[in-house]
Amino acid sequence: QVQLVESGGGLVQAGEALRLSCAASGTIFSFNPMGWYRQAPGKQRELVAAITSGSSTNYADSVKGRFTISRDNAKNTVSLQMNSLKPEDTAVYYCYVRRGGVSIWGQGTQVTVSS
Repeated sequence: QVQLVESGGGLVQAGEALRLSCAASGTIFSFNPMGWYRQAPGKQRELVAAITSGSSTNYADSVKGRFTISRDNAKNTVSLQMNSLKPEDTAVYYCYVRRGGVSIWGQGTQVTVSS
């Protein structure tokens, strides 16, 4: 059974950076897509960034040029480097992996950006 554990959230000021990490236990494969969603209070969960086995990446328009997703297949980890953070980036960030047509989620980590 796969479990995901996120780390790296916190409180920062606008313009600062944070790095989120997600470690997967259990069996996942390099071809399983991984990525990050976020959910702000009162809003729907939205895709932030995703990465496939071929290192193909996809980003939400709102984070392009500021966020970078990467994965280490040997360690079963996916990371999200977030630069030039804005107050509107404030949300709970969730790591996911898609395996067998099912999305598996982490517990979430809070990111708060003050103005």
